Amino acid sequence: MKKIIEHYDTLIEENNDPVYDPFPLKEYMDKWDGQIFIDSLQLSPNKDVLEIGVGTGRLALRVCGECNTFYGIDISPKTIERTTENLKHFDNCTFICADFMEYQFNKSFDVIYSSLAFIHISNKRMAIEKTARLLKANGIFVLSISKSQDKYLEMNNTKLDLFPAMPEEIKEMFNELGLALKDFFETEFAFVFIGIQRPK
Repeated sequence: MKKIIEHYDTLIEENNDPVYDPFPLKEYMDKWDGQIFIDSLQLSPNKDVLEIGVGTGRLALRVCGECNTFYGIDISPKTIERTTENLKHFDNCTFICADFMEYQFNKSFDVIYSSLAFIHISNKRMAIEKTARLLKANGIFVLSISKSQDKYLEMNNTKLDLFPAMPEEIKEMFNELGLALKDFFETEFAFVFIGIQRPK
């Protein structure tokens, strides 16, 4: 975990912030999520939203103005500092610097989403189970995972362990953990899953 924090802290120190990417790079990042991903969240002004792995706010900028409250969690302190600055003009945001797997939330959400962050989570079953518990009845979880099956990321003289997954594994976990798979689609670089919390 320490190496992951150091990696993302270093990116901020190098002023690597996707919020300020030029259009060609923004278009490239959309190959993992993009407008089709945002549309899948079914946002509305009365909904409470959580992003797992908020980063510097690349997606949050498109979400915060369309919901009631927004919570973003990320493990990197410097990333959270940058996100707070990037989204300071929104008054409905709460940012949490913590490990999603360890943090104890005191509320539930209508919408939870995550793009790319699950590549750093080894126990995806536990992460999806926790997400399902945090959803309100009929709440929606939208998850984008990379198609890449690389098990390492080498950057800035650091080698990070990655934990890829195949789509059938994720679909099975959704079903077993109380999330009805409403939709599944592919972008150029990612698999996207849309699950609905089954009424208990």
